[in-house]
Amino acid sequence: MRKPDAIYASPLDEIIDFRFDERVVDVFPDMIQRSVPGYGMLISAIGILAANYAQPDSHCYDLGCSLGAVTMSMRQQIQQKNCDIIAVDNSPEMIARGQQLLNLDSRSEIPVSLQCATIQDSDISNASVVVLNFTLQFIPLVDRLNLIEKIYTGLKPGGVLILSEKIALEQDDKQAFHIDAHHSFKRANGYSDLEISQKRSALENVLIPETIATHQQRLKQAGFHFTEMWFQCFNFASLIAIK
Repeated sequence: MRKPDAIYASPLDEIIDFRFDERVVDVFPDMIQRSVPGYGMLISAIGILAANYAQPDSHCYDLGCSLGAVTMSMRQQIQQKNCDIIAVDNSPEMIARGQQLLNLDSRSEIPVSLQCATIQDSDISNASVVVLNFTLQFIPLVDRLNLIEKIYTGLKPGGVLILSEKIALEQDDKQAFHIDAHHSFKRANGYSDLEISQKRSALENVLIPETIATHQQRLKQAGFHFTEMWFQCFNFASLIAIK
């Protein structure tokens, strides 16, 4: 049973920047399901896409893995021989809890290595699938191109990057529409206006969204010859880029 997210349910004297600490880890499954529209379907579909593009004798990466939802989805779908998964997150609390969940998973024998590290410093090599699932948005803007270029270099020909992000819209009226729709989604899932407002303030300096055009241009600059937005629900989207 998921522990309910009530981190921002009471008025806070001071709102500090959002961190993936023990408080968040305890309620993360509830928080993410109630905050990201289409999250469950997105996770399942990433596993299907990973199975389509995974290559024998290669690594699949889940960068910014949190509790390992994408890792588990890939693990259950990939059928290629000698394929393993490397899951990376810079939150020790997330990695520790993710390892506990992984230990309970007996549905696949695909090896998984959980690593507590900063993804900018992580090695990417011999990769057929790399997933950044709502991760790049937390990386400083100045570091994003270098990270995408490193992923491109580490991918095998025909390998893919799956990039899911909260997005910004270029036109003010469209931006307002999607923000309002997202807030309505959160209210429908039981969050109060106080919770929505306080969490938004906590994320303001931490989560920096960009437009789809900006993401596509960066992917092209890094060398990807094909990009496609395959999922969008309100202001949350996912792209696939093929080397």
